[in-house]
Amino acid sequence: MSSGVFGYGSLCSASSLAKTIGRPVELHPAELWGWKRRWSLCRDNLRSEKTFALPGGELPPWILGLNIEPGEDSAGPVNGAVFELSDTELERLDLREMRYDRVGVSDQVDVPGAGFEAVVTYTAKPEHFAAAPPPGAIILPKYAGVVEHAFELLGPGQLDRFEATTGPPPVEIKEAALVKD
Repeated sequence: MSSGVFGYGSLCSASSLAKTIGRPVELHPAELWGWKRRWSLCRDNLRSEKTFALPGGELPPWILGLNIEPGEDSAGPVNGAVFELSDTELERLDLREMRYDRVGVSDQVDVPGAGFEAVVTYTAKPEHFAAAPPPGAIILPKYAGVVEHAFELLGPGQLDRFEATTGPPPVEIKEAALVKD
């Protein structure tokens, strides 16, 4: 038995994870019960370590990302993937997921065919949670594309399940270029 992380968005992308931790990872399709997935992670685009600009140079004030929140979803459990990390790799992932808190979900996750002693996931820190999208918020197409591709690769029906348990994006997906890093 080992420890794992439940990913429900970009953490379902094996290639994205490999860039973060420096090695390939094996993803195990999984379901998380008692939570719902929404576009409720909000990043201040004007004050963050990275700033994105729209093609005309305008800076959108907010960038939305995926989040999970306690509570049942009428469409069923949140689908995603669990992967194994060492303690050092988990610390590296914590840096990437700086706007999220790591929480234990061992008793709420079902990983068919794989045994994990403990499972954690990430949920938005209170200061990065938005119950409703703030005015001017956008979703970056690169992020949305990574997530969509990850669920396509996760297996048959996984993208459909993602869409059913997430719903449509609540704001426009707009192209924006990184202008400050």
